[in-house]
Amino acid sequence: MGKLEDDFNAYRTKMNDRIMESANTNIKRFFALDTTTYADGALDVKTKEMLGLVASMVLRCDDCIKYHLGKCHEVGVNHDEMNEVFMIANLVGGSIVIPHYRRAVEYWDELNGIGS
Repeated sequence: MGKLEDDFNAYRTKMNDRIMESANTNIKRFFALDTTTYADGALDVKTKEMLGLVASMVLRCDDCIKYHLGKCHEVGVNHDEMNEVFMIANLVGGSIVIPHYRRAVEYWDELNGIGS
């Protein structure tokens, strides 16, 4: 793992644990809904993660982008598929997505050991 990935995963885990310590039932249900939504169904996990990444980029949520990039990497999204995902996100989201696209490419490269 690279520094970007290590830092993101450590912070996410720490804060999710903190939230769950005091979370009410509704928050716990929401977190569970997120998990079950991305499970295999009519759409496979790989497709769902790519859709999640496009939505995250269009909504400009850097934490969400990193999360879905990690999941896409885990489920075997290749570089050509990822480039198409990036292009769809830029097309749908417009030029405002470009700064997030830059950070997404940097994180994707780290996940794949490019430029290390």
